[in-house]
Amino acid sequence: MSRKKLIAGNWKMNKTSADGAALARELVLAVGSYSDADIVVCPPFTALESVATAIDGSLIKLGAQNMHFEPSGAFTGEVSAPMLRALFATHVILGHSERRDLFGETDELVNKKVLAAFKNQLRPILCVGESLAEREAGSTLKKVQSQLERDLEGVSRDQAAGLIVAYEPIWAIGTGKVATAEQAQEVHAFIRGLLTKLQGEAAAQRIRILYGGSMKPANAAELLSQKDIDGGLIGGAALEARSFVELVKAAGGKP
Repeated sequence: MSRKKLIAGNWKMNKTSADGAALARELVLAVGSYSDADIVVCPPFTALESVATAIDGSLIKLGAQNMHFEPSGAFTGEVSAPMLRALFATHVILGHSERRDLFGETDELVNKKVLAAFKNQLRPILCVGESLAEREAGSTLKKVQSQLERDLEGVSRDQAAGLIVAYEPIWAIGTGKVATAEQAQEVHAFIRGLLTKLQGEAAAQRIRILYGGSMKPANAAELLSQKDIDGGLIGGAALEARSFVELVKAAGGKP
């Protein structure tokens, strides 16, 4: 099956509302009508509304970086799926390694968020990946399998077809280190095989698996040429229009 490549920008805790809108307007001018690859931008919560306005009418889609699994309630500092939908968000990053490592998010919690996202017509970008210690111990595949099995518990095959998985080798995030294309493809192929066992062939072939370990214009073409790498979850290179646009065009096969 031919899967359209997807480039998602995770802005993390960067960009004010005004800064985010300015970057979004630059992206609209450059790739707002670009259809050879799908594009999602994920600003911080405070910039969601201004970015939503800036990308309105373009092909760029809006994503959030996290959400709570309950629709409302006494959860100070949290944001729910219905709140995100009200701002026309279509995607949400869940289980990012920084959420797991810095804020103690467990697979049980991530699973609740995944189920809530699907219930509210949000497409989860589910992050999985191993630490440097786990990579060096040879337990990469074991770690990824454990995360996926727990995070997708209770997800139906119909829902799974709309899932996006991001493989993030944690040791390659923000460190300048990058897994080789072969290392990345090995894990992506393993994920595809595991998804086939968990959700069936049809759903597994539709699920896009993004690489989330320091993809940038210099290495994008080689990574994106791999059979099971369907795009990228982009951190630092998403904060500047030129580099992000280069990645989008690389994903569309038109550098």
